[in-house]
Amino acid sequence: MKRGTLIVILLVVVLLAIVGVAFSFLHDGVSAKATPTALEVAMARKARHMALPSASRALTNPVPASEENLRDARLHFADHCAICHGNDGSCDTMMGSGLYPKPPDLRLAETQKLSDGELFWIIENGVRFTGMPAFSTRHSSKEDSWKLVHFIRHLPQLTAEERLEMERNNPKSPADLLEEKQENDFLNGKTPAPPTESHHH
Repeated sequence: MKRGTLIVILLVVVLLAIVGVAFSFLHDGVSAKATPTALEVAMARKARHMALPSASRALTNPVPASEENLRDARLHFADHCAICHGNDGSCDTMMGSGLYPKPPDLRLAETQKLSDGELFWIIENGVRFTGMPAFSTRHSSKEDSWKLVHFIRHLPQLTAEERLEMERNNPKSPADLLEEKQENDFLNGKTPAPPTESHHH
């Protein structure tokens, strides 16, 4: 194939991609409620793949997948990650479903087929132009990220008991904390006094 023909084909492909993205913006504006087009999803996956350093793909997890390490990761995920990703990795949360692009379902092949090193790199460095932050400065050590890699691998087999334990370790709002205290007081025999109502005659 002649070089000139190849350049023309390449320009047409690039032009079609630009038209596709422009159509998406014109159709949905900048709303985060929009569903990404198939083209946007494909381009985002390709961009993510190209952005991951090739050296990261070869990294192997130095942390053993022991019960203790998995539990540490489970509780860490519940406290830091579940607000967007959900305890089960489905991303079916208020925060997760409100992001654009939506976080991927961590249980599915698109995430599970990434290498341990790639998962580690994403946790440590985040993904630009998405809601995924870099956690390298928020953990006590890189070991935390490697433990999370094991937990992400475990997500498709998450048990009901593990999920319940995670729910108990999810961050709580002030209203949740008050409700929990009232329940504990009631269970411990410290029945709270009924709220007093002021009557004006």
